[in-house]
Amino acid sequence: MSLDTTAPTTPDSSDGAARWQARYDAALSKGGVREADFTTLSGDTVQPVYGPGLHGIPAPSSEEEKARMERIGWPGEFPFTRGLYPTGYRGRTWTIRQFAGFGNAVQTNERYKMILARGGGGLSVAFDMPTLMGHDSDESLSLGEVGHCGVAIDSAADMETLFDDIKLDEVTTSMTISGPAVPVFCMYLVAAERQGADLGSLNGTLQTDIFKEYIAQKEWLFEPQPHLRLIGDLMEYCAENIPAYKPLSVSGYHIREAGSTAAQELAYTLADGFAYVELGLSRGMDVDVFAPGLSFFFDAHVDFFEEIAKFRAARRIWARWLRDVYGATTDKAQWLRFHTQTAGVSLTAQQPYNNVVRTAVEALAAVLGGTNSLHTNALDETLALPTEQSAEIALRTQQVLMEETGVANVADPLGGSWYVEALTDQIEAEAEAIFERIKDLGVVGRDAGASGVVEHEIGPMTSGILRGIEDGWFMAEIADSSFTYQIALEKGEKRVVGVNVLTESVSHELDILRVSHEVEREQVRVLAERRADRDDAAVRGALARMLEVSRTTDNMIPAMLEAARAEATLGEICNALRDEWGVYREPARF
Repeated sequence: MSLDTTAPTTPDSSDGAARWQARYDAALSKGGVREADFTTLSGDTVQPVYGPGLHGIPAPSSEEEKARMERIGWPGEFPFTRGLYPTGYRGRTWTIRQFAGFGNAVQTNERYKMILARGGGGLSVAFDMPTLMGHDSDESLSLGEVGHCGVAIDSAADMETLFDDIKLDEVTTSMTISGPAVPVFCMYLVAAERQGADLGSLNGTLQTDIFKEYIAQKEWLFEPQPHLRLIGDLMEYCAENIPAYKPLSVSGYHIREAGSTAAQELAYTLADGFAYVELGLSRGMDVDVFAPGLSFFFDAHVDFFEEIAKFRAARRIWARWLRDVYGATTDKAQWLRFHTQTAGVSLTAQQPYNNVVRTAVEALAAVLGGTNSLHTNALDETLALPTEQSAEIALRTQQVLMEETGVANVADPLGGSWYVEALTDQIEAEAEAIFERIKDLGVVGRDAGASGVVEHEIGPMTSGILRGIEDGWFMAEIADSSFTYQIALEKGEKRVVGVNVLTESVSHELDILRVSHEVEREQVRVLAERRADRDDAAVRGALARMLEVSRTTDNMIPAMLEAARAEATLGEICNALRDEWGVYREPARF
């Protein structure tokens, strides 16, 4: 078996093939290709990419064929339908980033160390419901919820424990939280400071996507404008101080899990992303500087080819809009980089071992669609948080795909498939039609209402999203799609093994992870001790300064960082801002 140490073959007379070959050769000369076995199981050599003009495949001859190839493109070139890099996964495989969090910071720290020790490439933090809603563990609204759907984080001290003996400047960390994302991020920075890390070198992703909360997940704190103020501050702060860190992960995952179609997931997610681009531009930021700090988070559902087409269309749409609408001139600013999680909503409590198969198929779709990082769900997640054993199976699923199947040997192996290309075009067209509908919803000249937040000029996509949230349009559209699917399921038109077909089973009851209520009692006890040990005057002063800054146009991140350093709790920071800005209550819809 041979290693790939030389350029593959001389391209035929095709401009596209020649362009790709030049990019690949440049990457190869710089050591940008892994030393690995790029052959089939039988020992046959596999080429880095396939397409017209390479490896004996005829170059496009007619003008129509040439135009079609320009639309599809080649890996590493605009519009990036076939991937961001000419090397595909030969240059770098996707990051295995398993989503995990339960109980308290000590317990989750142990799970992280297990994931890293067994080959995980990055961490992804799941927070419990009180943390996601900006509440402390000892608040009445937190009763019974502490540590149950993720890890409980009350202060920077908890964040420090969460990453104990895990060097934050050596591992990429994703945090899935939006409403209180900014104060949680400040606590993460304080934990990194206490490790002695260089904050400027940190790399990771913060979700921060408040639009999808109003559209789907419903975990917000304030009205949209105060959230957008904080998001804009965070974008500026990271662009200036932590250039590798991605302060926004625009999430379609929760939109799909709420019941949307693939096209709706794609369109609503990218529209949200366009709105955040408009936010950066409204602040006078350079799109070529801040756009690379935007990343995306998609669902990989069980319809194999539709998902692959969705991912390919997403890259193409984003690149075209960033270049032609928002003026991005660099490749990195036009790149859509995304994390994928397999579809939790596709998992079933009935015959739960079938979920391993579903997850493997979904993960393969994400990989063939060119995902940059991936989380695979565990088989027992319809019943509880994953056990250590089921988490290991989920991790090994990715590793089998990466190490045994050969899918990382070729860039965009399904590119040029009549079916895949037709699906890609179709889902792109559906998304573009939805964009026009969202923009039509928009109005110009909104005011800040009761929030008192100074508002920047908003763009057409932002305006449409805000109106769609106010009018319940997104919620209604997703509800209609979800209802249509449910009717098809109940009629047997959509078949789910173990649910409405092939229901006989010998499966036994699973042992599931149960979070003890002692976790909550211990978390509350430790929180009380920390409050007793800290300097209350310093906390009050830091919170007061944070509120002073909130009434100006100054960036709020430095003041919030000071509050986190003083061990102000998440609830104290969020409640101070709730008192200042008010809370958002969704209008009733019938």
